[in-house]
Amino acid sequence: MSSSDGQVTELLRAWSDGNDDARDRLMPLVYQELRRQAAAHIRRETPGHTLQPTALVHEAYLRLVDQRTPWRNRAQFFGVAAELMRRILVDRARAHRAAKRSGKWARVTLDPAVAVAGPPDVSVIDLDRALTRLAELDPRKSRIAELRFFGGLSLKETGDLLGLSIATVERDWQFARAWLFHALSETPPPED
Repeated sequence: MSSSDGQVTELLRAWSDGNDDARDRLMPLVYQELRRQAAAHIRRETPGHTLQPTALVHEAYLRLVDQRTPWRNRAQFFGVAAELMRRILVDRARAHRAAKRSGKWARVTLDPAVAVAGPPDVSVIDLDRALTRLAELDPRKSRIAELRFFGGLSLKETGDLLGLSIATVERDWQFARAWLFHALSETPPPED
């Protein structure tokens, strides 16, 4: 653990004990990592979204500030941040989809000669549904996928947070990725 990681953990614990100054000192230490995670999420979004990484970080941080979580360490903090970013993105995608169905959009015919075929993008809503289905089958594998995908946590950080060995996390992560790939490509998912 680096000295910065230790300082983050120390500030998180102080914040849990009610020290608002520790919360305020924490933000500069975690901001770049949160922004990196947010930028990775935004890159995965379908074209045309309007949320910027900075706005996602700020919205997630505002929700984190309202948490009454007894913070244990950096990995737990980034795990909760990942979950919040996922919820924010899913909520925005659902709102956007609902707005599109409101009847205020004009339909246009796409000229097939102009269309460019490419790999289909996975929407955050589809990913959320797939993760929810995976959670029904195996909550641990779903949580690992969420922490790795949305939280950007390493195998070690994920294992530390969940109390699992790196080998178990790696094995579950491999299964979760394969299961999600099949679920999102509409082929039958593998059985455990």
